[in-house]
Amino acid sequence: MTLESVLIPIPSEVTMPFSGFLVSEGILNFWLVVIVASVANLIGSLIAYYIGYFLEEAVLMNLIRKYGKFILVTPKDYEDAEHWFTKYGDKIVFISRLLPAVRTVISLPAGVFEMNIKKFIIYTFVGSFIWSIVLTYVGVKLGENWDVLGGYFHKFDIVIVIAFVVLIIAYLNHKLHFLGKKK
Repeated sequence: MTLESVLIPIPSEVTMPFSGFLVSEGILNFWLVVIVASVANLIGSLIAYYIGYFLEEAVLMNLIRKYGKFILVTPKDYEDAEHWFTKYGDKIVFISRLLPAVRTVISLPAGVFEMNIKKFIIYTFVGSFIWSIVLTYVGVKLGENWDVLGGYFHKFDIVIVIAFVVLIIAYLNHKLHFLGKKK
């Protein structure tokens, strides 16, 4: 959870349900998993926050101009984020902690836009705590029903792969505009 929160792509959507599975097997304790995950998420989020906090805006914009195309971030995306953060910063941090993908990167703009650190810590911890409870619980339930669910998941493997590929293409098309572009 710490690594995920420092923008290293190790998704909690995988690690936390697996931890929940280990809870269902009696190997780990539910509440200990949730608390450790929440604290680890807060530690990683604080690291990302301070990276953003100490990063000069000019340096950040140069990085976006130079490397943004590789992570699909444009200077306009940055400006939009700044506008939204200025207007809804506290709410954005809390709500984003409950959303896949967004939850991982929100700490950096919170630091860049100098969100109040006390509020950041509270919203990050509470949001991460809720997220950890939900994902751990999902893992527990999956673990308790693995024999039953395994057969269903296997039937839908091809559908899941196709849906995933379609979502990636749609996202890339939205960011890169490569489909339907007139010459």
